[in-house]
Amino acid sequence: MKKLAILFLLALVACKEQHKPINNFTSGKIFGTYYNIQFFDDAALDYSKQYDSLFLEVNKSMSTYVSTSDISRINKGDSTVLIDRHFKKVFEVSKEIYEETNGFFDPTIGVLVNAWDFGPEGKIGALDSLKIDSLMQSVGFNNLIISEGKIMNPKNAFIDFNAIGKGYGLDVISEFLSSKGHQSYLIDIGGEIVAKGINVDSSNFWRVGIEEPNYDGTQSHKKVIALENVAMATSGVYRKFKVDKNGAKYSHIMNTKTGYPSKTNILSVSVIAPTCAVADAYATAFKAMGIVKVTELLKTHPELKVYFIYEDKEKSLKTLSLNSFP
Repeated sequence: MKKLAILFLLALVACKEQHKPINNFTSGKIFGTYYNIQFFDDAALDYSKQYDSLFLEVNKSMSTYVSTSDISRINKGDSTVLIDRHFKKVFEVSKEIYEETNGFFDPTIGVLVNAWDFGPEGKIGALDSLKIDSLMQSVGFNNLIISEGKIMNPKNAFIDFNAIGKGYGLDVISEFLSSKGHQSYLIDIGGEIVAKGINVDSSNFWRVGIEEPNYDGTQSHKKVIALENVAMATSGVYRKFKVDKNGAKYSHIMNTKTGYPSKTNILSVSVIAPTCAVADAYATAFKAMGIVKVTELLKTHPELKVYFIYEDKEKSLKTLSLNSFP
């Protein structure tokens, strides 16, 4: 009987080893960058077609790079566009963060981003101040409303959800994987992250890196952290900036109050939040707001955890963790 019991136990152990969850990994290109998606299941599953379909939905709704998308048609003055669930959700989240940040997050500032013609590097051009003042007349997310499924845009604002859309794309994939019953997965799109459950291979929470701000384009990690059932977005200016004649760096983040690029010593902001759309939008706003204003806002937002990398007056790199950023 003892031999039978031992054999039965060995059979159970072997069975468990054979049914070790499979790490299902898919990678590709989307939103002008890469994506890596992995989840654990007892079976080998391929959701690549479903991912592509969901990404297509988001692009058809909100990509300013797709001339026939809903947002492109709205920006061209088409008042007949019926917005879909994706557009409505991003609009609602944007409105909330616009109000919480006192307008520092404003998706209608895109007209100034376009006017300044930001590329990876370059010199600040002599954009006429009168032109900037004219363009600023259409800026103000508070002027937009949804009525009967359509966007009312009285000042013909140029709407640009690029500062929140990528994060929202991660949330869409996260919702899909959760709907399939998956509890442990990691979604990475261009360095923005949604982490659920654990990394079953290591039996630990998902570990992700925060990039060191290297102006030469090389990649290295300033910090590695563990994430559990949260999203994280990082917004950096060290790869997309311009320099004036005095050598001062200006980020591609616009000051929504002036229409000029933000002159900042903040090189990188990482935000942990319940969803990636929220993390993405706040990361953008926080660069323009500055550390003092962000610190004050976080007093009423314990759900947001923030990590700054910045330069002090001597151009030395400094870091600051707020709200118990891990």
